[in-house]
Amino acid sequence: MNYLAHAYLSFGDTERLTGNMIADHVKGQLPLGQLPQGIADGIRLHRKIDAFSDTHPAVQRAKVWFRDPYHLYAGPVLDTLWDHFLANDAGAFGSEAELKAFTLDTYARLKTTAAWHPEAFARYFPHMQEYDWLYGYRSMRGAERSLGGLSRRAKHMPPPEAAYEIFVGRYYQLAQCYFELMQDLLAYVKIEIAAAG
Repeated sequence: MNYLAHAYLSFGDTERLTGNMIADHVKGQLPLGQLPQGIADGIRLHRKIDAFSDTHPAVQRAKVWFRDPYHLYAGPVLDTLWDHFLANDAGAFGSEAELKAFTLDTYARLKTTAAWHPEAFARYFPHMQEYDWLYGYRSMRGAERSLGGLSRRAKHMPPPEAAYEIFVGRYYQLAQCYFELMQDLLAYVKIEIAAAG
């Protein structure tokens, strides 16, 4: 899953949100005692979400459509596209205004924990806010831009144009995969959060 999904699956907890959003920039074992417990829990949750999603049958099915042109990047491409379907999921966001309010709240919460942002996240977080990446996933153009951003960050990824064409051509099949994944993922995350106390 990508930024919008990790924010959404933090369920309004600021420290969990922070950990969930910065986790890709915290490698290896967590620096115990150096992070607030809630942020550390958010990082752990992020890793569990990624592991669950990567092995889900719906994701495995969808990866086949992207594997030929993108090989190991099929997973990251899908992670980016899932956020488009989430942004348009009426069960998650009942309207565009609700999505917009959620994204603004997410940025505001993250600003309050800036002291804990790793350097890489701190560097691009202002761009995330300025260009409203989280809201941008809602449109087809936004999904296309996010694929372009992924391609720029992943130096060895083939150009994103083919991924966008597959996304458009398989749109309804990908939407079905998203709903299968999200139904199971929501239940899994709620159990994990309850277990963490």
